[in-house]
Amino acid sequence: MVIFIPMAFRLITACIVSLVALSSLGAQRVIKPKLVEIDWKGIIYKKEWSIDLRVHEDGAAIAYNVGEIKSYNKTKFYHLELGYIRDSREKTQTKFSSLGRSGSYAFGKINSLINLRGGFGTKKYLSEKEKRNGLAVGYVYEIGPSLALLKPYKLDLIYVEVIDNQQVPTIRSESFSGDNADKFLDEGSISSRSSFFSGFDELKVRAGLQAKLGLHLGLGAFDEYVKAFETGIMVDAFPSKIPIVVETEEVSNSRFFFKLYLNFQFGRRSN
Repeated sequence: MVIFIPMAFRLITACIVSLVALSSLGAQRVIKPKLVEIDWKGIIYKKEWSIDLRVHEDGAAIAYNVGEIKSYNKTKFYHLELGYIRDSREKTQTKFSSLGRSGSYAFGKINSLINLRGGFGTKKYLSEKEKRNGLAVGYVYEIGPSLALLKPYKLDLIYVEVIDNQQVPTIRSESFSGDNADKFLDEGSISSRSSFFSGFDELKVRAGLQAKLGLHLGLGAFDEYVKAFETGIMVDAFPSKIPIVVETEEVSNSRFFFKLYLNFQFGRRSN
């Protein structure tokens, strides 16, 4: 006896068999887990401190910074710096005096300028980092007070005294004044510069303002340790001229000090 199976029933059966076969194949397939990329952006640390070692056209400085990390790319900081500034026209020369002594000095210099700078500023990164290691590019700016500490630049000057009808040369350490200007500016009367520590008891202070704008390159900018380079321009401005050298018709002192600088920064971040 022949059993008649309707065409519709056969089509439904074929579809069911196909679905079962596809399900079996899918069950045998290995599903690999998707790698999750960690986004390191965000406020990882809250605070940071750093030390600056800076050189510029006319001197050098060391500084301390303490900052608060506002976001992954922005830090507000306070800055304290101690350095020195020389006049770009200073020329150190060495001589062998008539007393048999050799020494070096800067002719025409009357004061050494020790610079104490303070301020507050902002550091901001422009490039977004996908990894914790690498280079982040940003900028930094700062403004605050500047104190010029003027230490008299003393020279060992040669004087000749008459003792028992004999001319005896003697050495006197003196700073520049109107009374000894002829002697101070006479190269034949100069033996050498006096000790660096001479004159600290005669410091004079001038107050002014300072500002800085620079390009900041952070190495591992979101890591625990601060490692960065900076380069830019800094300026100190005072209400009156800062007397570093003797003024003449050709030479005059200034109250503005513009300098290009290069800075290496290292420190640490914490929570």
